[in-house]
Amino acid sequence: MDWDKLRIFHAVADAGSLTHAGDVLHLSQSAVSRQIRSLEESLNTTLFHRHARGLILTEQGELLFDATHSMHKRVEAATARIRDSEEEVFGQLRVTTTFGFGALWLAPRLTKLYEKYPELNIDLMLEERVLDLPMREADVAIRMKEPSQADLIRKRLMGIRMRLYASPEYLASRGTPQSMEEMRDHRLICQNTRSAQVSAGMQLIQELMTFDIHSTLTVNNYFGVLQGVISNLGIGVLPDYIIEDFPNIVRVLPEVESIEVPVFLAYPEELRQSKRVAAFRDFVQEEIIAHRRSLRAMGAE
Repeated sequence: MDWDKLRIFHAVADAGSLTHAGDVLHLSQSAVSRQIRSLEESLNTTLFHRHARGLILTEQGELLFDATHSMHKRVEAATARIRDSEEEVFGQLRVTTTFGFGALWLAPRLTKLYEKYPELNIDLMLEERVLDLPMREADVAIRMKEPSQADLIRKRLMGIRMRLYASPEYLASRGTPQSMEEMRDHRLICQNTRSAQVSAGMQLIQELMTFDIHSTLTVNNYFGVLQGVISNLGIGVLPDYIIEDFPNIVRVLPEVESIEVPVFLAYPEELRQSKRVAAFRDFVQEEIIAHRRSLRAMGAE
């Protein structure tokens, strides 16, 4: 099968339009249309339903797109490996992690990475869904559990715990609880039970709820919980890694915390020699070391 036609088909299926695909491929709409028609004739099938708003894949088109999508990811991986310089760090690096860790810990520290490697382009994908690294949905992942796939290189970065925090202003106006039972007199700010989160955080929230807490504010991510805490709304369940950047926040009930959650950095075996991956990995490890030192100095560990 003609790879050039498959490449054009993939671009059309991805864009949903002959015109948009032509822009990406730097081809005229008529040239793209001829290639698609030729491919359909060679396969003796229809790959697209055509309508006024664009193109929709047929069942046969979906099957072919699944195949070309896998091929496209593999070509991207090979291209990335070939383009990695032996001495320079440049180009795009796609990093995925959770919304909380990416927004509250990683993103504020990226200035140092860009200062060292100004030609590196980070595509930071923040979502709770675990992206498929071998299928090149991302290059590097920072995950709140050990990856299960065998063909990944992984390194344990640190352990985190969910703890209770409040602002000094809130505690001055409402008092500081001395026991879990006294939490019923305070507003609890936490992730809602429908949102994706580590099981350790969910278990701590469920335990707190058994104490008949009357007022709650639930949010679907830690950034929202943090905003509630610093806005003096109540006592929040937050990961301990935020304390370094928000030193005024006060830990409440120091004996109360979740079990430890391991944090892993992972990337595909095929990117073992990637200079971009190595630069990011070393940067994160250096920041973790600095983070631990800061926490020890604050007496927060």
